[in-house]
Amino acid sequence: QVQLAESGGGLVQAGGSLRLSCAASGLPFGAYSMNWYRQAPGKERELVAGITRGGSTNYADPVKGRFTISRDNDKNTVYLQMDSLKPEDTADYYCAAHLGAAPPVFWGKGTLVTVSS
Repeated sequence: QVQLAESGGGLVQAGGSLRLSCAASGLPFGAYSMNWYRQAPGKERELVAGITRGGSTNYADPVKGRFTISRDNDKNTVYLQMDSLKPEDTADYYCAAHLGAAPPVFWGKGTLVTVSS
């Protein structure tokens, strides 16, 4: 059974940092590209950052220069380092696994990030 388990969310003041983790099990982690998405209250879910199995990364414009995605294939874990957080970063953050350019096939349950002003 495939599981993606996010952790690391919480309450932080604007300008602060958080590091999210997503631990994967039940799948050949190294074969999958991994994405972080977020969904704020009343808004559509949006892609935040992605990392391919080869380590190439991409970021949504609102988080470029502030967020860093990385992966540790030995630990079957993908990370999202979030710095210089803003209130508009408040959302539920989800990790997802996908193969190549295909839509995600596995999702985590999410972790809540709240940034206070």
